[in-house]
Amino acid sequence: MSLTSAATLATLDRTGPRRITDLAAVEGVTQPAMTTLVRVMEESGLVERQGDASDKRVTLVCLTEAGASYVRTRRQAGVHAFERLIGELTGDEAEALVAALPALKHLAELESQDREGPKQ
Repeated sequence: MSLTSAATLATLDRTGPRRITDLAAVEGVTQPAMTTLVRVMEESGLVERQGDASDKRVTLVCLTEAGASYVRTRRQAGVHAFERLIGELTGDEAEALVAALPALKHLAELESQDREGPKQ
C-alpha cells in the first residue's frame, strides 16, 4: 500500500467521512489522483462512498470496517516497533526521550491541524 493510501485511511479514521476534494487537499495530491486512489481502495474494500445527508449532491468517502481494521493494525505495528527500539536505549537516553514528550506531542498536534485542513 502506498504512503498516500495509508495516510488517506488514517485521515478518514481521525476525521470521519470526507469529500474527495478535501482528501486531495489534505494529502497534497490532485483531485483526479485522489479519485483514482479512492476507487482502488474502494475495490479493495477499505473505503466506500456514501451520500451526504446534508447535501444530496455530495458524495463522501467513508472508512469501512476493513479499512478501520487496517489502520488499527498498522498503528499497533508501529507501537510495537517503537517499544522494541526504546527498550534498546540507555537510561539517560530514555529519560531524555521522556523529557521531550511534551514537545513531541505539540508537534503531532500541529501536524494534525495542518493535515486536516478545513472541516466540513
